[in-house]
Amino acid sequence: MSDTTPQAAARIAQLRSELDAHNYRYYVLDEPSVPDAEYDRLFNELKALEAAHPELVTAESPTQRVGGAALTAFGQIRHEVPMLSLGNAFEELDLREFDRRVREGLADELPAGDLFGGGASVEYSCEPKLDGLAVSLLYEHGQLVRGATRGDGTTGEDISANVRTVRNIPLKLHGEGWPAVLEVRGEVFMSKAGFEALNARQLESGGKTFANPRNAAAGSLRQLDPKITASRPLEFCCYGVGRVDGELAPTHVGLLEKLKSWGLPISRELKRAMGVEDCLEYYRDIGARRQSLAYEIDGVVFKVNNLAWQRELGFRAREPRWAIAHKFPASEELTELLDVEFQVGRTGAVTPVARLKPVQVAGVTVSNATLHNMDEVARLGVMIGDTVIIRRAGDVIPQVMAVVADRRPADARPVQVPEQCPVCGSQVERTQLIKRSKGKESVSEGAVYRCVGRLACGAQLKQAIIHFVSRRAMDIDGLGDKIVEQLVDTGLIGSPADLYTLTYEQVVALEGFADLSTRNLLAAIAASKQPALARFIYALGIPDVGEETAKVLARSLGSLERVSQALPEVLTYLPDIGAEVAYEIHNFFEDAHNRTVISQLRERGMQLQEEGEVHAEFAASVTLAEFLARLQIPFIAATGAQKLAEKAGSLAGVIALSRDWLELSVLKGLNEKAKQSLREFFSEPQQVARAEAIEQQLQAFGMHWASEKKVVEGLPLTGQTWVLTGTLEAMSRDVVKEKLEGLGAKVAGSVSAKTACVVAGPGAGSKLAKASELGVKVLDEAEFLALLTGYGL
Repeated sequence: MSDTTPQAAARIAQLRSELDAHNYRYYVLDEPSVPDAEYDRLFNELKALEAAHPELVTAESPTQRVGGAALTAFGQIRHEVPMLSLGNAFEELDLREFDRRVREGLADELPAGDLFGGGASVEYSCEPKLDGLAVSLLYEHGQLVRGATRGDGTTGEDISANVRTVRNIPLKLHGEGWPAVLEVRGEVFMSKAGFEALNARQLESGGKTFANPRNAAAGSLRQLDPKITASRPLEFCCYGVGRVDGELAPTHVGLLEKLKSWGLPISRELKRAMGVEDCLEYYRDIGARRQSLAYEIDGVVFKVNNLAWQRELGFRAREPRWAIAHKFPASEELTELLDVEFQVGRTGAVTPVARLKPVQVAGVTVSNATLHNMDEVARLGVMIGDTVIIRRAGDVIPQVMAVVADRRPADARPVQVPEQCPVCGSQVERTQLIKRSKGKESVSEGAVYRCVGRLACGAQLKQAIIHFVSRRAMDIDGLGDKIVEQLVDTGLIGSPADLYTLTYEQVVALEGFADLSTRNLLAAIAASKQPALARFIYALGIPDVGEETAKVLARSLGSLERVSQALPEVLTYLPDIGAEVAYEIHNFFEDAHNRTVISQLRERGMQLQEEGEVHAEFAASVTLAEFLARLQIPFIAATGAQKLAEKAGSLAGVIALSRDWLELSVLKGLNEKAKQSLREFFSEPQQVARAEAIEQQLQAFGMHWASEKKVVEGLPLTGQTWVLTGTLEAMSRDVVKEKLEGLGAKVAGSVSAKTACVVAGPGAGSKLAKASELGVKVLDEAEFLALLTGYGL
């Protein structure tokens, strides 16, 4: 042992104590005491010290949650006190009947009332029923020594190595006074935000995604390799105890509060209720807030709060008489897939829709569900006639989650995409994805099938015009879906441009129109002739171009002419525009019909506002090195591209260098493979032509490295992403969004770790919960208005 060991041991002990305290405040009290960066600094210091002094590493150290060696199989653990399941209440009447039985069983304990103590109320504990995996944790003398699954209630699996990796499970109990043996029971679960992040990582790595947070939590906890469990965002919440040496408290709520004082997390929604009416009120309240909670729940658990009364009531069969789970209406159900029909959207996408045998899911009758696209149909392996699992969450469109394969009937039929459009009869073609890699173009099949009829297809025409006139697009008041359908069906319009040729006589003759409504509609159409460039781009309905992408195009390139002329490779220099979207934009403006409609709109008085030059931040923004790297020349990445740029100074110089083998051979910084690849790349005329075309457009747009740089006026929120949630009372969301974008911020629809700030009004729900979970800054409306005032807005 070295001379520094006493000092190291003292510092290690101090760090462990500090980290344990921070974990307790973060996970149990929900009162973080230090920023994440400070926690990470302390944690990394402890890791470094333990690495230098491995003899000082102990099992309860916060660093020992990373998981050890993988197991070949789980061992079996017999529960000394069985882990019983709960009885269920599905209707209000079921809960009232449970309460009646409890009061009947406690007739001798309750104050006098009717024959069965009917005049008295029983106090219950109330807590949400988490949708996760039940586990048992055994502590001996305050140290975590074992973890087990519920299993069949009598025998579970030994998951000790895995539970040690769950961040909010204390490896050593806090405080003092805990019994020599304490078995804690609870639920391991995954928050909604953690589940989304995990699935995103799985997609990126090509791994399997999970259907829901419960499956993700169960699958993560039952990994033979604890390192995998350690990488998953699991959490624990305790709801009771099993074996305990001694008494902890006289009530269930008191017991949980005692566990909390020892560092074990309990539900923040834990409450007491006096009588069945208070229980029903709790059930309705948390049911209304269910979607805004940070985690999934499938009901509420009510328990007689008095522990002595629990013992008196006892058990029946495999469930206690003193507790019940009042379940919410199921969000997943089984039903039969009767057929698959195909709908046509405004971009021509032909989408499969499941027609189902009607079934009640989460209190709503569901007869249709989305199948997304044919890749999803293939992934699910679904066939017409199958029994399928349907899931519905909140207001989200129901979706088919899985197939019950062993119930497949003999006459099940495969799902086939129609060869002709079900609306117009035009050909249906699968989209193709064009990608460039290592200087070569590759074509692969996309997930979407499209009708090629374009606006000759009634479904596409109607949907395209409905989108064109919508509030966030051209915002033509009075042009609802039904009126658009009338105009198309009567042949008065055949494209968005025809809206601007409508006459008084044509409109007033339509069903439901009189003099005033006709004049109002024509006035609204006329008033829409001066849209902002971004609104107009969005209104065109370019596939995969939403409001934010339309704003990027308008702000960056400054004119419809540049946007329509931009090559896909040039578009990818703009923020958040990838290759696939770039090709969609380019192909849209290459289409002769689309160009005709835009030309007609111009001729009929369309005057775009806020057009100008390429934004200053993009002037001379493309370097020669970046340009060369983006050409995807095999074996030439950023470093090699920089060497070429320094040597040649221009694209013409690079091309000349590629043809001068002697000069190229002595160039340092490129290996032989890269040099040979450069020669081969520019020996192909089409590659030279493509590179020169891109350079010419960069020059025309002023983005070329030789272009004149412009001074960029900094905006205070440039580069930040903000999110709005709840009801904003002082101004509309659209106005708030415009003000934030005017300050340089991007306004997103979901909260992530990259979110700079969330503006939360009354009624804020899941976004606020996620912001709190991720530690994202939150402003209420008053604070936000003060911020705007500070910026002179």
